[in-house]
Amino acid sequence: MNGQNRKDIYPGLEVEIILKKDQRTGKRTRGFVKDLLTSSSFHSRGIKVRLEDGQIGRVAEIIEEG
Repeated sequence: MNGQNRKDIYPGLEVEIILKKDQRTGKRTRGFVKDLLTSSSFHSRGIKVRLEDGQIGRVAEIIEEG
């Protein structure tokens, strides 16, 4: 699932994000959401989040449970 809709993302969710420094390469970083930083309900490049380890980026993919 992509991370363009804010309603799909919540604290504790496992996601893959693309950090600002990795936008050119598309390298993904996996972690758990701590905070949602985008206030709009939709963003074409992904909702911006802060992971529990403090890294900030846009959600590229939501990791499905199970």
